[in-house]
Amino acid sequence: MPLVAFSDIPDDARVWVFASSRPLSGDAESTLLRDVDDFLTGWSAHGSPLAAARDWRDHQFLAITVDPRSADASGCSLDALFRSFKSLEQGMGVTMLGGGRVFYRDAAGTVATTDRAGFDALASDGVITGETPVFDTSVTTARDWRTRFELPAAQSWHASLLPASR
Repeated sequence: MPLVAFSDIPDDARVWVFASSRPLSGDAESTLLRDVDDFLTGWSAHGSPLAAARDWRDHQFLAITVDPRSADASGCSLDALFRSFKSLEQGMGVTMLGGGRVFYRDAAGTVATTDRAGFDALASDGVITGETPVFDTSVTTARDWRTRFELPAAQSWHASLLPASR
């Protein structure tokens, strides 16, 4: 089934966010997006094609969704999606699965990543404040991807990692 435009996906559609451990550009970015598009074009659940869409931001963040008005992704189809990403990770030398990473914009506006302990240390040192833009890779709906994925730390779950919140 051809890909659907992300903008045509309803706000309540389920979203899965994948974050690359480093920014991708050039051939690596083209390869990732081509391989993802190839997978999504053939993606199905119980033999029914899925109307899937993807959105790519900041050379690092990928959201994948399925239009629930056609058919919804199931356990087996989600397993296939995650297996696909495991294969992409190995081929590209990046990590896109797994938690523990916290993404934020540094003072220059560049996407940076650290683990929670590193984020805590940066917050304690005042490098990261409530105004620092952070990325919530745990968003689960198209609406939240569109409106809450990047917010100041004080307006996100990241606020609990800031010194004033402790």
